[in-house]
Amino acid sequence: MNYLRRAVARTQAQAILAVLHQDHPDAAERLGTSALYELRQWPGLEVRDVPDAPSGGGCSVSGAYFAGTRPVLAVARSASLARRDFTALHELGHHLQQTVVELMGALLAQPDNGTALEDAACDAFAAEILLPDTLADQYVAVDGPTADAAVALWRAGNASRMATCVKASERLPAPGHILLLDTDGRLAFAASHGLPPLRRGSDQSRVPAIRTALTGRGRTEGRARLAYRDGILGDELYLQTAEMGGYFLAVAVTDLAPWKPFSPSARQSGPQGSDYICTHCGEDFTSYAPACPRCESAPCPECDRCGCAPKTAERQCTACFVLHPAAMYVGDSDRCRDCD
Repeated sequence: MNYLRRAVARTQAQAILAVLHQDHPDAAERLGTSALYELRQWPGLEVRDVPDAPSGGGCSVSGAYFAGTRPVLAVARSASLARRDFTALHELGHHLQQTVVELMGALLAQPDNGTALEDAACDAFAAEILLPDTLADQYVAVDGPTADAAVALWRAGNASRMATCVKASERLPAPGHILLLDTDGRLAFAASHGLPPLRRGSDQSRVPAIRTALTGRGRTEGRARLAYRDGILGDELYLQTAEMGGYFLAVAVTDLAPWKPFSPSARQSGPQGSDYICTHCGEDFTSYAPACPRCESAPCPECDRCGCAPKTAERQCTACFVLHPAAMYVGDSDRCRDCD
C-alpha cells in the first residue's frame, strides 16, 4: 500500500498559504496569534462552538467543516484554547481547499480524490501558521526530532500539542509517527509519515514501552510495535517518550532514530495479522479480521467459523479417504473442498 508522501502534503499546505496571503493579506500573523478571534471577524464565515466529537472520526481533530452559503468551521468547545486554534486553522484548510479551484485540482489528481491529502494538508497548514520553520529550526536538529526536542518546541511556542506533533513529524528522518498519548495510554493525536495512520482514541497502553512510560515519569526508550485494531500490530519501531504537560509525547521511527548512534531498520511489511488453527477443519490461517470476543479466534477462511461455533459430525471423503468435519464439504457433496 502507498501511504501519502509528506512532501505532497507540505506542497499543498504551501499552496493554501499562498491563497491565504493573496486573499487575506497580513491574516497569517493574526491567525498565529489568535486564530479563533481572527476567524470570527471574517464576513461570510461562521465559527461555531460544538461538543467534543467522539474519537476515531475521519478528521484528525475535534472539529468539522460544513460547506454552504455561509460555511461553518465547527470547533469542539471542551478543548484547550491552543488546541481550538489548531482545530480552527485545520478546518479553515478544508474551507480553502474546497472553495479554491487550484487547490481542488491538486486533490482531484490523487487516487482517492484527495481525501487523505486534504486532511494531511490541513494539519500541515495549521502547523505552519502556529509554528513557522524559523522557530522549529531552533529546537529540532537536522537529524530529526527527539521526544525532548519536540516538547521543548511546544514550550517555546504558543501552539497546541497537536500542532507540535505535526511540525515534528515533518522532520522525521524515516517512516514513523509522532504520538500524543493521554495518561491512560489512549491516542489523543497522531501525525504519521510513511506508515499507516493510527486511529485517534486507540489504546496503546498494552505496548510494553509505552506502559513503562505511563507507570514511570514519562521517559522511556525501546522498541515497540504499536496497536492498530483487534490485536493487529504494526512494524517494529524505535520509540522514545517524554512528558508533555499532562500528556506523553512519543517519537517512533523505523530507523535512523535521532537519539541513537546506530539504529538499522527492522521493518516488517506492514501491520501483522494473527495466526490461528481452525478447531473445525484444522486449517492453519493468518487473519486480519476482528477476533471473536468469546473464543478469541477470527473466522476461518475455509469454513467461515470461529472457535466457538457448534461442531458438526465428520464424514469420510470418497476421493482422499480422509475423515473431515462437515464444514469441509459443500452441501451434500461426498468429496471434501480440497478434492472437489
